[in-house]
Amino acid sequence: MKRENSRVWIYLLMTVLALVVITPFLWMLLGSLKTQSELLRVPPTWLPESPTLDNFFRLFEKLNFGRFFANSVVVAVIVTIGNLVFCSMLGYALAHLRFPGKKVIFGFVMATLMIPGLVTFIPQYILIVNMGLANTIPALILPFLAGPFGVFLMRQFFLGMPRELLEAGRVDGVSEVGIFFRIFLPLAGPALATLGILTFLGSWNNFLWPLVVASSEKTYTLPVALALISTGQNTTDYGLLLAGATVVVVPILVVFLIFQRRFIEGIATSGIK
Repeated sequence: MKRENSRVWIYLLMTVLALVVITPFLWMLLGSLKTQSELLRVPPTWLPESPTLDNFFRLFEKLNFGRFFANSVVVAVIVTIGNLVFCSMLGYALAHLRFPGKKVIFGFVMATLMIPGLVTFIPQYILIVNMGLANTIPALILPFLAGPFGVFLMRQFFLGMPRELLEAGRVDGVSEVGIFFRIFLPLAGPALATLGILTFLGSWNNFLWPLVVASSEKTYTLPVALALISTGQNTTDYGLLLAGATVVVVPILVVFLIFQRRFIEGIATSGIK
């Protein structure tokens, strides 16, 4: 009986916590379907009395949100693909290959992992400006094509794979590149899904770097555009803000729901606690 009672309390607590997490998202979604007058009503209403998509139409027609959305998709997808390729290659090399300076390189990777991003922010910006890439899409992509966390994650996953696979491939005459792409990489689905989701999430929500590097609407991403909606106006258009926030959040939720099982498997099998 005590075990059953404790289980009931645990389920009740988890339900309450889930409601606390979900409620702001529901309010955002329902608020994006309301008119400005209904959003300013006191006391506020939970469900929209007259649901409308006018906020979304205004978002994409008047504010050029289509371009911002496309910029975010291009940047997030390319950064994610770059991390999946480069981080998995370096992680495999640090896990199974033998070469001079291997421990030193891994030490640099771990040291970089511990350095806050703001420390390298100014040097990266100066480098991008000197390369003549300021206010361009490549400037939003190049600094994030590979990250130390992704290298560490893939190394930990490859260390958990049997070394006999590597030896068998070498016995069969497969090259090191072939062993990586034909044997190890197809088996790294969970770790790749984990790295892909985390990278896509970080790139999609990246705000400070695009805010500094991008100086015109042609290179704005969604977070920057959403912040600009709420500035420079005498009255805040809450319906427009909630619609923009919905557009920013929904793709992330969709990606996570699609790869949720792989994400959990990758966390469980990569040695990350």
